[in-house]
Amino acid sequence: MKNKLVATCMLATLAGTASLAMAAGLKVNEQGAKAMAMGNAFTAQADDPSALFYNPAGISFLKGTQVNLGSTTIYVPSTEFTGTSPLSGTTPVFEKAKEDIFIAPAFYATHSFEGQPISIGLAVNAIYPLAKSWDDSSIFRAEVMNIAVKPINIQPTVAYRFDNLNLSVAAGVDVAYAIVTMQKAAYATPSAGTAYELGNMGLDGTATDVGWNFGLKWKPLPNLSVGAAYRSEIELKIKGDANFLATTPYGYTAIGMTTGASSPYSRARVTSTVSSTITLPQSWALGIAWQPTDKLTVEGDLERTDWSSMEKLEFKFDSPQFSNFNNKPKPLNWKDVWCYKIGGQYALNKTVDLRAGYMYDKNPIPDSTLGPVLPDSDRHSFSIGQGFHNDMFSVDLAYMWTHFVDRTVQNQNMAELTGANGTYKSDVHLFGGSITVKF
Repeated sequence: MKNKLVATCMLATLAGTASLAMAAGLKVNEQGAKAMAMGNAFTAQADDPSALFYNPAGISFLKGTQVNLGSTTIYVPSTEFTGTSPLSGTTPVFEKAKEDIFIAPAFYATHSFEGQPISIGLAVNAIYPLAKSWDDSSIFRAEVMNIAVKPINIQPTVAYRFDNLNLSVAAGVDVAYAIVTMQKAAYATPSAGTAYELGNMGLDGTATDVGWNFGLKWKPLPNLSVGAAYRSEIELKIKGDANFLATTPYGYTAIGMTTGASSPYSRARVTSTVSSTITLPQSWALGIAWQPTDKLTVEGDLERTDWSSMEKLEFKFDSPQFSNFNNKPKPLNWKDVWCYKIGGQYALNKTVDLRAGYMYDKNPIPDSTLGPVLPDSDRHSFSIGQGFHNDMFSVDLAYMWTHFVDRTVQNQNMAELTGANGTYKSDVHLFGGSITVKF
């Protein structure tokens, strides 16, 4: 009984901390209000400082010094689920995640040296943020109650322009720092068809690691631009602290302790340092922008993200009380996916631009590993926006609605108390704004 409880507790721990990988999988492409208004089809245009994210080669064609400050506010209505989980029983139930709002800020600064083909830039943004919360009593509490991932990406960049070819190339470094917190309830299945509460689990960790990026922008004709961008993998080595609060006799047994007291209110808390490695994916983007008239610009982009880097999760706990939790990988089996973007802008007059776009983003998570931390699916995104500009500054505003295609799964696993049999429904609203000052 003791060994089975310990093994089950270990699997519950891995199921909960698997949310870290799912958080890393939630890439936020909306890193600039101008691009966001055009469905993020911006790889070939890349004509404001947010080019540092979309295609850093674009900064070679910016004049003087430019500073852009903005943010994307992501309003996440409650994800809805109808079905069963290992803790719900056999009768389908209706569950809603808590509504949430999180903000992904961005700062970009570029400088082109007068009379020289060299430009430099610095970007500070948040590419992989996540916030997800379910009620403490939800049917998913054995996998997650709440999780937050707060990332910062710092990107210094250098670009060089070949004026005789109307061609620019750029390269930069990505320094990624992330703060991760997660809480969940822990359960065990000492016998078939039963689930016993063990206690509460939590994890707090950080990681700082480095990758690189590359961009190319070519203007073969005055009204035609071609862009390509690459961002490398980043191997995040997460280190932090795990804690477990035993709230039942089963919980005491799971960590090798005896209850000692007969009081039903007795508690025991144990802690451990914990480490893991998660590989954020490499990505490729290609875009073509065409200006058929002086007032109209249209662009189409393709982007591939190699999420197959997310194969599994494995955690190392250093405390002897957590020794049985080690060497137990949890499969993820994510797959490489494509994203398709189209957008454009129309110059209403010399100072006002109107924009719109559409993006179709494929989902990388297979049915077998989908869960309540990131109930992802194929997404349709529709965006609109407006820009106001003159020689000194510009202000850009954008709104995007993202509809997640209803996702039905049958991956409920009573042995590990993970998964569910049912349907997830989600929609997300995003609001972007930025101001660019030119010196």
